[in-house]
Amino acid sequence: MFGRKNPGKAWKEWLSADGGKLLMYAKQRTGSLEEAEDVLQDSLIRLWGYQEERGNVPPDLPLAFSVVRLVAMDAGRKTGRRHKRDQKVIQFHDYDEHWLDPSLEEDEEAEMLRTAVENLSDKLREVVTLKVWSGLTFAEIAQVLKISHNTAASRYRYAVELLQKQLGHLKEVRNG
Repeated sequence: MFGRKNPGKAWKEWLSADGGKLLMYAKQRTGSLEEAEDVLQDSLIRLWGYQEERGNVPPDLPLAFSVVRLVAMDAGRKTGRRHKRDQKVIQFHDYDEHWLDPSLEEDEEAEMLRTAVENLSDKLREVVTLKVWSGLTFAEIAQVLKISHNTAASRYRYAVELLQKQLGHLKEVRNG
């Protein structure tokens, strides 16, 4: 259907014809257009890799839908795990993130948290800094630090657990 001579043109034509269907399927699987766009982009990257050995011709539609489905499932699992981790962090911070504001230097609790973070090992502190203050994802942190994203996530979780142990008394004091 789509020519072998110009793979870029062939993929553009294929996306023009079938991209909307794939995006709507991804939206149905993820629940939001933003997540669906991310899933479709990741799927297209995977499909391009799969099709390299086939001369980079666009894939057939069933393969494309299968890849979108798998990528959406992966994204859903990641989102579920991220949500659980975030809930732990939210519970730890008790919905009070004033410690992120450097203008509150006189705040005793914020200073205690800063000190606790500074006392973490270099590896843990670096991940916490990149995640919390820089807002990077674990994949981006992994790329920056040249480690796997699982290692980045693991270091972050371990750091949060250490901080919870060190500063758990703050939550008790605040909640009286």
